[in-house]
Amino acid sequence: MILIKSKKEIDYIAESCRIVAETLQLVKSKVKPGVTTEELDLIAEDYIRSSGGVPAFKGYSQPGTKPFPGSICASIDDEVVHGIPGRRILKEGEIISIDVGVLKNNYYGDAALSVGVGEISDLKKKLLDVTEKSLYEGISQAIVGNRIHDISYAVQNYVEANGFSIVKDLCGHGVGRFLHEDPSIPNYGIKGAGPKIKNGMTLAIEPMVNAGDWRVKTLDDGWTVVTADGLPSAHFEHTILVIGNRPEILTVA
Repeated sequence: MILIKSKKEIDYIAESCRIVAETLQLVKSKVKPGVTTEELDLIAEDYIRSSGGVPAFKGYSQPGTKPFPGSICASIDDEVVHGIPGRRILKEGEIISIDVGVLKNNYYGDAALSVGVGEISDLKKKLLDVTEKSLYEGISQAIVGNRIHDISYAVQNYVEANGFSIVKDLCGHGVGRFLHEDPSIPNYGIKGAGPKIKNGMTLAIEPMVNAGDWRVKTLDDGWTVVTADGLPSAHFEHTILVIGNRPEILTVA
């Protein structure tokens, strides 16, 4: 069931999203060679809690998985999503995806970005650029009168036109009262398919784009998703609100 949010609920979601956006920008500013993903995780958790929020990912579990141990997902190079923060040291030339979720006032916000560690290759620069732009292509279709897969089609069309591939095993989602709500928002699809987009929807749109093949696999830790061919992947995400028949991005600092 797709939940349409009231004005009060939207205000709560917007507050959680504000903290998400500020946390992402803070963590992004700390990304450099020599820093560990655990250090980035601690910076994020401290900021979230000091803002009155709770890290949404910490302790989160799905059927068959252990509780996620980090406050952020930190996914490097061929790690697509759900990378577990730890002692891994960032190296020049890598890219890292940082995914942040916040719970405050019993409502969630969720967003992600990818960034280079120092100087990165031209391929990785293009991958980051195309993935981020595909997110905005998708957001532009989140208007009343369209359907969810109009978002999906826009993302896929842009990504594939630029020579990259869409991860098909993972998708965006509704967000608000729960971290993951209906509808599912794949990053590939057919125009005119899926549920109708309505005012009051809050959606987490999140392209995950591979430099090589679209296929992925999950590591033995039960969380970290990596590209099957070992080539790099990028991830960008915003929580948006559909209001006044058009999308409003809530996760902007």
